[in-house]
Amino acid sequence: MRLTRLLHRQAGLERAVVEGVRLDDDTDGEVLVISARPRKGAARRCGRCRARAPWYDRGWGRRRWRHLDFGTLRVVIEAAVPRVDCAEHGPTVIAVPWARHGARFTTAFEDTAAWLAARTSASAVTGLLRIAWRSVVAIVGRVVDAAAAGTDRLAGLKRIGIDEVAYRKGQRYLTLVVDHDTGRLVWAADGRDKATVAAFFDELGAQRAAALTHVSADAAAWIGDVVAERAPQAVRCLDPYHLVAWVTDALDEVRRAVWNTARGGKGGRTEASKTLKDARWALWKNPPNLTDKQKATLATIQATNRPLYRAYLLKEQFREIIAVKGADGRLLLQAWLRWASRSKLAPFVKLAKTIRRHLPAIHNMLDSGLSNARIEANNVHLRVLTRQAYGYHSAKALITMANLRRGGLCPPLPGRS
Repeated sequence: MRLTRLLHRQAGLERAVVEGVRLDDDTDGEVLVISARPRKGAARRCGRCRARAPWYDRGWGRRRWRHLDFGTLRVVIEAAVPRVDCAEHGPTVIAVPWARHGARFTTAFEDTAAWLAARTSASAVTGLLRIAWRSVVAIVGRVVDAAAAGTDRLAGLKRIGIDEVAYRKGQRYLTLVVDHDTGRLVWAADGRDKATVAAFFDELGAQRAAALTHVSADAAAWIGDVVAERAPQAVRCLDPYHLVAWVTDALDEVRRAVWNTARGGKGGRTEASKTLKDARWALWKNPPNLTDKQKATLATIQATNRPLYRAYLLKEQFREIIAVKGADGRLLLQAWLRWASRSKLAPFVKLAKTIRRHLPAIHNMLDSGLSNARIEANNVHLRVLTRQAYGYHSAKALITMANLRRGGLCPPLPGRS
């Protein structure tokens, strides 16, 4: 195989002409310079819209694009970049087949960097590819924007989940929308209010909003009111994760009240209060996951503190309702509400009233089996992203990384499908 043909394949220059190859020295060592130019059929196209346009001027001379290394040898592609007078964008640098518009790296280099950024830390990418971390951020932004422009991520939505996740201190939240059928993140925006949810439906459009069949979310009015207005035909399902959290909070409220009574007031401490304080995880954990010590703690509570043990049984019964679902789940929920209402436990009496207000959405959840499990999984990944980056200064940067990792916008490695 001839060297020029090998360079065409390895450097992604199939639609370009290789004019020459040389070895240069710079401050970082040797670099392989491949001089190239677009083929005649690909020349004089606008770099933004790829439309043919008349010649304007010579631009700023020859430019270089960093390419993937040949082993340990750095590689750059060098070419002249005249400007054309695009009817839509005005004077614009011509499109080159080996790189995206405005990039200092080849498409193959950027796709590799984005693929690595989706699977490892930015510091690992910078060390492997020998670029600055700011370059990694810019590359990910270009790759995600290019992938998003080539696909309609909101097409074909039927069942969606809506939730929020905190990404920074000071009540800074993102609103996320996940497709239940694919598990992909399809939309994200900064904010947690009705205007943010309305912005999603504006982008979705009335016709596609009318095609939604199910929407899962928590009981927040800023989600439910907008969904009821913009997609009234969709079945609203209350997320069971949040329901179980309500019940667990009610259980812990009972535990704290019993603990305060056992210790004899503020600052007091007795053996009984110490046992109750340490019983928190025994009461919260699922029975199969209890340790022997926690089982013993529960047995002690059963024998000595019937109100707290009753609250624990109410929590476990509610978990069983979520697991059973369907018509049987509805019947169990009806019996649970009667039990909670007459339990003489103020937090559970109050909770029973709250659940009755949201009963239609809870019944829909039991009938459909829909939950926000997929969106909660996305939330976990976003928190991991935030920890890896030691926090994000802007919501846009986090949304870009979330779309790369969870939105299906990560490119394959060059040369692989």
